Amino acid sequence: MLSLTLPSPSLHPCARPRLSDPPRPPLPVVVAAAASRRKRSEDDYHTTIKSLNSKGRHTPRKSLGQHYMLNSSINEELSNVAGVEEGDVVMEIGPGTGSLTNVLINAGATVIAVEKDPHMATLVRDRFGCTDQLVVLQEDFTKCHIHSHLNSLLENKNSVGIKPRYAKVVSNIPFNISTDVVRQLLPMGDIFSEVVLLLQDETASRLADCSLRTSEYRPINIFVNFYSDPEYKFKVERTNFFPQPNVDAAVIRFKLKQVLDYPPVASPKSFFSMVNSAFNGKRKMLRRSLQHICPSLEIEAALKNVGLPVTARPQDLTLDDFVKLHNLITQV
Repeated sequence: MLSLTLPSPSLHPCARPRLSDPPRPPLPVVVAAAASRRKRSEDDYHTTIKSLNSKGRHTPRKSLGQHYMLNSSINEELSNVAGVEEGDVVMEIGPGTGSLTNVLINAGATVIAVEKDPHMATLVRDRFGCTDQLVVLQEDFTKCHIHSHLNSLLENKNSVGIKPRYAKVVSNIPFNISTDVVRQLLPMGDIFSEVVLLLQDETASRLADCSLRTSEYRPINIFVNFYSDPEYKFKVERTNFFPQPNVDAAVIRFKLKQVLDYPPVASPKSFFSMVNSAFNGKRKMLRRSLQHICPSLEIEAALKNVGLPVTARPQDLTLDDFVKLHNLITQV
């Protein structure tokens, strides 16, 4: 990793002193101020357009759901919500022009950036070519072998006594793949401690809310709470993006559970199969929608055992209720 030298009119914004370096005299005030400005330079509209044009890309690709963040303070807040600090390993999905990447690297993290668009992958590599804190994977995240990429990096850091036992995810992801990303990430409590995402506001609100008897109560709510503790953090106005989307966004934080903390079911696959079947007939009573698992009378007996009426529908059940019901009817 590069070290700061004095005096140096060509000080690069990616250069960071190593923890093992001996103390150095402070930078002259003028140089220090300039370095700070370069390090904290904001990725505003003009910077984003310049970055896109540098690779011959004049407009973001709508097919990939690309909306770039123009407000660097939002990126700082994303990093703060995840508690990113020196020595962390962070996965970023869709780094775009690298505005959030810049914040994460400045916080001291090693970033694994997964970018499907080859033009943007090249742009991010070129922008941070001077640092060993970045690995760019030109892959479709939904098809990416995350464990194989992260395990060796985490093991290497642990072997030399560097802090992270688990990595984090901090990302401004395309709205059109948000549910797929959530489904892929949340069961990975063995490698990730938390996931902080910038999503469509409506989606973030729905994922964080597990209120019963609402039209928004769906299998994804059961899934999210099975694998994590979700928390809606704050809303982000649509005017902070280029191009401006038709909806506002929001930041949501998922504190991932370890396997030992999952609800006690013999098979998560069997459990979620039952939940999905229940919601496929959302207006049907469970004694009917689940009768392919066991007879209706046995389902009614299980519902009574859980403390629910025999006429219960899926929107009446909490996660714990579904767990108890599953364990009862799969033992029949």
